[in-house]
Amino acid sequence: MIAHLPLCSISSPKRVLVVGGCDGGVLWEVSRHPSVEHIDICEIDKMVIDVSEKFFPQLAVGFQDPRVHLHVADATEFLRLVPEGKYDAVIVDSSDPVGHAQELVEKPFFETIARALRPGGVLCNMTESMWLHTHLIQDMISVCRQTFKGSVNYAWASVPTYPSGGIGFLLCSTAGPPVDFKNPVNSIEKLEGALKHKRELKFYNSEMHSAAFALPPFLRREVSALRESSTRARQIGE
Repeated sequence: MIAHLPLCSISSPKRVLVVGGCDGGVLWEVSRHPSVEHIDICEIDKMVIDVSEKFFPQLAVGFQDPRVHLHVADATEFLRLVPEGKYDAVIVDSSDPVGHAQELVEKPFFETIARALRPGGVLCNMTESMWLHTHLIQDMISVCRQTFKGSVNYAWASVPTYPSGGIGFLLCSTAGPPVDFKNPVNSIEKLEGALKHKRELKFYNSEMHSAAFALPPFLRREVSALRESSTRARQIGE
């Protein structure tokens, strides 16, 4: 979901950056999109990649795609050197925001991502669990509303191995062609030859995509930024 929510929300994504994602699983999902021509991955710890290739080869196979370019570096430094508007999408599959990873949920980091995205480009950022971290969700949404001039949305999906059984995603777009995250325009499950080209999906489809943005009332009550978004959406509809 962290790969398909952003990539299915825009037409023909070509250049993608993955931050983290050291096991290769996100790369594997990104590689399902035939329009993608170039995939950069920035991972700070090469040893984690080596361990993944040894013990999780079914995930690490993502590194074998010829479109993948590995950069072992600190993502905050890497993004500062990226040319403006280079990417169609950035996917942040990072560690939990504690210790050295705290800066990955702060405004300066999001500003470098926004700069690296083309007009109408999209970010999908891992955003913890709505059952456990509403304060963090509130803070991240507030920061991204200040930084991204397109749209900002929160989505979630079931992940049985995660604490509380679910994980959240922050979906943001830069100013430019409008992005309607809730209604995918790039239906990957409808591509011809999905099985032949390793694009057969087990979980994601367009219905699951839209459903990921359906939020329970308690989350809207606790995260004021979501209430504000809902109010604005109703006003626009009226």
